[in-house]
Amino acid sequence: MVLDTATLRIAFGLMALVLVLLFYFSAYRITRSPYSGWWCLALLFFLTGSACFLLDGTVHQIWANPLGNVLLVHGGVAVWAGARSLRTVPPPKWAFTGIPLVTLVASVLDNPATNTWSGGPVFLAAMSVSIGLASRELWRLEPGYSRVRIPMAVSAGGLAVFYFFRWVAFLFEGQHGPTFTTVFGSAVTTLVTMVLLVVVSFSMAALSSEQQTRALRVVASRDDLTGLLNRKAFVDLAAELLSDRTITRGSGALILADLDHFKTVNDTYGHAAGDIALQRFAEACTDTVRSTDLVGRYGGEEFVLLIPGASAERAELIAEEISRRLASAPTVDGMEMPTASYGISTYDAGTAEVDSVIAAADAALYVAKSGGRNRTARSDRLL
Repeated sequence: MVLDTATLRIAFGLMALVLVLLFYFSAYRITRSPYSGWWCLALLFFLTGSACFLLDGTVHQIWANPLGNVLLVHGGVAVWAGARSLRTVPPPKWAFTGIPLVTLVASVLDNPATNTWSGGPVFLAAMSVSIGLASRELWRLEPGYSRVRIPMAVSAGGLAVFYFFRWVAFLFEGQHGPTFTTVFGSAVTTLVTMVLLVVVSFSMAALSSEQQTRALRVVASRDDLTGLLNRKAFVDLAAELLSDRTITRGSGALILADLDHFKTVNDTYGHAAGDIALQRFAEACTDTVRSTDLVGRYGGEEFVLLIPGASAERAELIAEEISRRLASAPTVDGMEMPTASYGISTYDAGTAEVDSVIAAADAALYVAKSGGRNRTARSDRLL
């Protein structure tokens, strides 16, 4: 059976247009998920790129053919960017300039007026790499991220492998080789891509919805001003860590911190300055501890940190470093950063309730405040 490439490309364009409209109105407008936004953009690139190839064999081929290659490569890069958005990682800027630019130069220099496969090797390689990188991003998601993660990764990986073998066949046989035209020709590729787009689009709708749900959970668990965990989220996560005996054998330290004379900062410099002080202290905390440690705003000018595996002595050093960073933080309008007082408690494998650890640190903090502030007190030294 001979497949009419032009007819398939028209069908592909119509299908891509329908998918763009359906995906935009049923997914992106509802969820505003970055992933669904990138997928809509990718579909538009695929749609316009395929449309450019309909001008092959006309006087417009000289510009339409290179432009079609570039637009399709942009579509592959958009798929990669969408996959990266699932890990909240922005796409590298060079991806939308470097890869398409190399494709464009290769196409322009390869007689696009007469050669419908101008820049073919570079175009095929770019498609294989960009879609392959998207598959890699999907595989890098944690196993429980989504029920459609594996099918999506396999689909993207399969398409990347298909383009890789197209590239190999093109290099060894050229555009008129029997294997390339029969197995990897434009008609076959268009048909394969049509099927994958339909299947993948439904999976992406589910994935976009899941991404938005995750984003809402993050917002609900974060303090608006500092970006740290809010009180409830911190307590819930801390309880999970305390119950997990596989983490540093269930031992660690908790630090409860309070900014000294914070009301004076607000009264003297204004509430905007007070907000800056809170933000600087939050930054000092996150810059000092590990990314796996928990840092939260406990309320007002109080902050709480949970450091699994840390001793009381280690927690004291962390408190000192936080104060050092806070003191050297940039200020505005001559504002003087407040000092901080700290209460430290520890827990072990026998500790069952996070509330008792916080209560012990709170008692130590009271001692530190009563003793003159700008100091650290430990619960194990209160007796």
